[in-house]
Amino acid sequence: MKETFVIAEIGINHNGSLEIAKQLIDWAVLSGCNAVKFQKRTVEKVYSKEELDRYRESPWGTTNREQKMGLEFGKEEYDEIDSYCKEKGIEWFASAWDIDSQLFLAQYHSKYNKIASAMLTNVELLETVAKEKKYTFISTGMSTIEEIDAAVDIFKKYECPFELVHCNSTYPMKNEDANLNVINTLRERYGCCVGYSGHEIGRIVSFAAAAMGASSIERHITLDRAMYGSDQAASLEVQELVKLVKDIRSLPMIMGSGEKTLTAAETEVRKKLRGN
Repeated sequence: MKETFVIAEIGINHNGSLEIAKQLIDWAVLSGCNAVKFQKRTVEKVYSKEELDRYRESPWGTTNREQKMGLEFGKEEYDEIDSYCKEKGIEWFASAWDIDSQLFLAQYHSKYNKIASAMLTNVELLETVAKEKKYTFISTGMSTIEEIDAAVDIFKKYECPFELVHCNSTYPMKNEDANLNVINTLRERYGCCVGYSGHEIGRIVSFAAAAMGASSIERHITLDRAMYGSDQAASLEVQELVKLVKDIRSLPMIMGSGEKTLTAAETEVRKKLRGN
């Protein structure tokens, strides 16, 4: 059984604090994750002026603009993230929400790209990413099969390696909405690796996805689910991340070879209960 690629999605759960981001990176390393992921936006391009001027109380002020800008890292922070992840020996990458952000991220030469579910139908962004020809995780939340078809066609056109990521874009997601059998549906339809990005509370759905052979598992992580932020409640607290990764890493042992054999311990029980 191939090792599951585990991604700790820091996203915007750092709340604009480089120190919190570093703590979350440390926990991802401690847990045995393969990578950490962030989100990058050019705020003035992603959101309309009307949306940014809307009233919104946050630690940074009383408008949506102040909140969005407060959550956004710039070059100074990403330079430090790049350096810190190299020091800690963990890969990092980010999902861009606009072309300027993708071009900004390209300077760091990360091994991976990510298409967020919200961006799956943004053809210009998809083409920009696909042209880089980096291995790309494509989240499929909120999307129809026809929309996924179109995205896959773009990545095939540019011969960019990719995997699809099954996702339900509710925060937090109810377990009954997980529909994990879509992993098999996508795998059969597109003949590619399929991962799972979870927004549920707890670990069981993510573990089940890994047991089904999901090639990657991505979970938002946080120091405290009660912290300020739209993604915090749908995140794993770092202690739970440690448990989840430990469970996932035990899967090859649990799944075994598939060959029906008697273990030495079972043979002793057989002698006792059957007499032979």
